[in-house]
Amino acid sequence: MAVLRRPLLASFLVLAAVLAAPGAAGAQAAATEYAVKAAFLYNFTKFVEWPESAFPDGTLRLCVLGEDPFGKALQTVAGEEVAGHKLIVLSTGKLSDPAGCQVLFISQSERERMPRILAGLRDLPVLTVSDTGGFIDQGGIINFTLEGGKVRFEINQESAERAGIKISSKLLRLATRVTPGSKPGP
Repeated sequence: MAVLRRPLLASFLVLAAVLAAPGAAGAQAAATEYAVKAAFLYNFTKFVEWPESAFPDGTLRLCVLGEDPFGKALQTVAGEEVAGHKLIVLSTGKLSDPAGCQVLFISQSERERMPRILAGLRDLPVLTVSDTGGFIDQGGIINFTLEGGKVRFEINQESAERAGIKISSKLLRLATRVTPGSKPGP
C-alpha cells in the first residue's frame, strides 16, 4: 500500500481500524459497529463535494431516517465544521423534506419504503447512505457492508454523478465495490 500523504485520510483509516476491532458481546459489537459507521459518515463529508446550492443556509445536515441505530455516536460530531459548514445531526422517523439534508442515512427500518425514498431524491444533491443489502443497486450512493466483522462500504458512482455529488478518488479507492460512473472523482 502506498504511503498516505494526507494526514486526514490517514486519521480516517486509523480511526476506522480502531473502531472496527471486534467487541466481546453482541450488544457491544453492534454498538461498536454503529460507532464505526458514525465515524465513516462524518468522514465521508470530508471526501465528498456538493454543489454550493446544496447549502441554502450554510449548514451541513446529516440526517438519519427511520429507527436510529447510532445511539449517541453521531452526536459526538454535531457542531463540527466541514468545508466551512457547521454540521447538524438530525434523527427522525419521518422526514418531510429529505432534500434538506446533505447526507441522509436511511435505516433498515425503511426497507419497504426505500424505492420511493430514493426515487424522490434521484436528482437532488443528497448523499444517500444505508446498510441495507442491495442499496446501491436500487440507486443509493453508499452502502455499508460487513466483511469478516469489519465495516466496509461500496459506492454507486453513477448515482452520485446524477445527484451532482463528486466523490474523491481517495474514497473511491477505499470502497470494496464501485459501480462505474462517467468520470473519476477529484
